[in-house]
Amino acid sequence: MALFTGDLLQDLIIIFVTIFLGVILYLKWTFGYWERKNVITPPVSFPLGNASKVFTQQIFMGDDFKNVYFQMKAKGLRYCGYYFFTEPVLVVLDLDLVKSVITKDFSHFTDHAEYCNEKNDPLSGHLFALRGEKWKKLRVKMTPTFTSGKMKMMFQSLIDCSHELIRHMDGLCERKEPMDVKEVAGKFTTDIIGTCAFGIECNSFRNPNSEFRKHGRQIFQSSFKETLKNLIALTVPQVLDVLRIPLFKPSVSKFFLGIVKETVDYREKNNVVRNDFMHLLIQMKNNVKLKDEENAGQLKSEENRNSAGSTLTIEELAAQAFVFFIAGFETSSTTLTFCFYELVINPEIQERLRNEIEDVLEKHDGKVTYNAIMDMTYLDMCVNEALRKYPSLPVLTRYCTQPYKIPDSDVVIDKGVQVYIPILGIQCDPDYYPDPEKFDPERFSPENKSKRHPYAWLPFGEGPRSCIGMRFGLMQTKVALVILIKNYKFSLNSKTRHPLKLDPQAVVTSPLGGVWLNVEKVNG
Repeated sequence: MALFTGDLLQDLIIIFVTIFLGVILYLKWTFGYWERKNVITPPVSFPLGNASKVFTQQIFMGDDFKNVYFQMKAKGLRYCGYYFFTEPVLVVLDLDLVKSVITKDFSHFTDHAEYCNEKNDPLSGHLFALRGEKWKKLRVKMTPTFTSGKMKMMFQSLIDCSHELIRHMDGLCERKEPMDVKEVAGKFTTDIIGTCAFGIECNSFRNPNSEFRKHGRQIFQSSFKETLKNLIALTVPQVLDVLRIPLFKPSVSKFFLGIVKETVDYREKNNVVRNDFMHLLIQMKNNVKLKDEENAGQLKSEENRNSAGSTLTIEELAAQAFVFFIAGFETSSTTLTFCFYELVINPEIQERLRNEIEDVLEKHDGKVTYNAIMDMTYLDMCVNEALRKYPSLPVLTRYCTQPYKIPDSDVVIDKGVQVYIPILGIQCDPDYYPDPEKFDPERFSPENKSKRHPYAWLPFGEGPRSCIGMRFGLMQTKVALVILIKNYKFSLNSKTRHPLKLDPQAVVTSPLGGVWLNVEKVNG
């Protein structure tokens, strides 16, 4: 081995110091990216940029960006820089600029920053994560699966799942046990998604350790290892690609791919038709045109019945069913959790909502129907206000897909740079929502909504990449609220942390320690 100095130890020290200085110089250059563009950033720390507290799980990511939002907006800025480790991120603060990014100039920001590698991780190839032309084509094909007509078609499945919910709640009342809202809501939404997306009865209330519940929990487990993997996927996804590390656990992928293949094979062989999302995906796979009434019971296109061509492969179909599960299960259960928390600390709002539910149901022969739910305006206002205070995804992400000059500035966002929109900060801004910590459904009356900037409420995003499953998510959340508020009264249990603190380890907005409520039957 050739030596620099003839002394091995001295050579090793020189090599180490050279590498160390190289890393320092690289970081200094990297963390000067925004300064070279004359974009202000919060104070940067080595080597984690601005994300040290997020990485060490001292603070929830949404709270971190909320703090950045208020800190930088107070300086009169429309946008600011941020470093997610070494990844430069532009944080958008101004609502007109938000509109430009996600709607007006969408062609420059067509992609989410979500990780996607269909080869190494088939379930990552879902609509939310896909990019470019592949996303565009799939979005067009999937849009008809979420029309109001399709929601009505699936509505009875939600009502069928509510019977077990009522049985479980009655048991809690009889035993005088407190209710863990997240757990109860999670079981209910798991049963709904299991039925609508996979055509499987999960019976989570009778079997709390069912495969769906077990794997659903695994997806959102917030261990240090999973958090690190998610952060790598956001900042240096090439690491996962090169090392062939899947974002989702192999056991989770195996379960969902297996269950989808079994379901599709069984339905196609036996010509099974059900009013659910899986049926619509099979129709899409087999080139059946999706219409609300026509072709409803058709599994294969007549013109392609003998053709081997398919719109979706079985892996792509599984990925769409999977994202339907993870999006609908976790976000709806956390929204219900926060909604119930606010209803119990604001009992007058809870009572007003109960009165509306009773009045509307009386006009619909006492039955919870799709049209009855749509007639409950105060219910809609309560859910919207819960989503304002606690958006499930507190930060909206976009990739700059082609260079973009920020209007009324000299700053050009380079291709490949991520853009973050701090939804939690915007929706807690007193400039748009006076006394933002107050839970006030009246903010979403038609009159008050018309006075606000339309981009001041973005829990489902906006523009071409807005949440395609918004209707379904709202529908299952509202059904759960109507069933529970109609039949039970709730009050805060001493096990609940008050005021709430957001869980710094959570992937989506979640309360630390959960929400526990006392339950009693209405007129019981």
